[in-house]
Amino acid sequence: MDINWLRDFVCLGRTLNFTRAAEERNITQSAFSRRIKSLEAWIGVPLIDRASYPVQLSEAGRQFLPVAQQTVADLTDTRQAIRERARGHASFQRFAALHAISVNFLQPRMAALEREYPEMRTRVISDSLTACCQLLSEGGCEFLLYYRHQDVAPILDETRFKRKDICEERLIPVAQHEAAARNGWSLPPRAGQELPYLSYDPNTFLGTVVDQTIGNRRPALDLRYMDALAEALKRRTLAGAGLAWLPEFSIRQELADGTLVRLGGRDWTATMTISLFCSPERLDNLGRTIWDQF
Repeated sequence: MDINWLRDFVCLGRTLNFTRAAEERNITQSAFSRRIKSLEAWIGVPLIDRASYPVQLSEAGRQFLPVAQQTVADLTDTRQAIRERARGHASFQRFAALHAISVNFLQPRMAALEREYPEMRTRVISDSLTACCQLLSEGGCEFLLYYRHQDVAPILDETRFKRKDICEERLIPVAQHEAAARNGWSLPPRAGQELPYLSYDPNTFLGTVVDQTIGNRRPALDLRYMDALAEALKRRTLAGAGLAWLPEFSIRQELADGTLVRLGGRDWTATMTISLFCSPERLDNLGRTIWDQF
């Protein structure tokens, strides 16, 4: 038995799609399929009904899925507890968060909580949405912070966790003030003009939200730069390289002092919700207090 087989199966049980699950597990689809078959050989019965489309779990698969989920979570929790005892430290409060949320929203909140609870020790894992959701699902963290948007389906089985909607965050199309004025940039661009565009990787959550916001309007955007991280796009925008949709929390100062200017009307702005998730049964006393503080 390889614990990765269980992680693979949990991922497939959530996505019900071999291609998507293999991408989330960062392996080839053929390797992913072999590992699922290895798990089925170990169990002794098929866990997947491959005759149906889309793929469905077999009756045995449906019975085994919660066992696999709990086993992965228990192993992760136990490993973490052993490591913390070996280090001689109090337990860490572990947060998984998208990079943009970690830098621009979570850090100030953590600073305030640490002043109130000086005994608190925190570990923040900043990663992609898929990786963060996987951490919570597998017990690799107590808390998950991520964006939610009405037009983007969640990849997390939210019914398994408690959720608090913390606040709204907006993705605003902006450009560096001097570059926008010098080049006459506007959104949508003027007739005959192409606006240099700094884009998120299309496979990221923020990239999907921006695509949904642009929709069928298809303005004349000339793609110049692509990155998965909002902070990288912010640096390029501040350098005058073009237009980018940036989280409001990250650019409040630059908007206030005029370094960055908004392009387009409010219909070009996307509104998201920052939500906090947790597994209550994994929280210690301090963890429950932190949950209440949010």
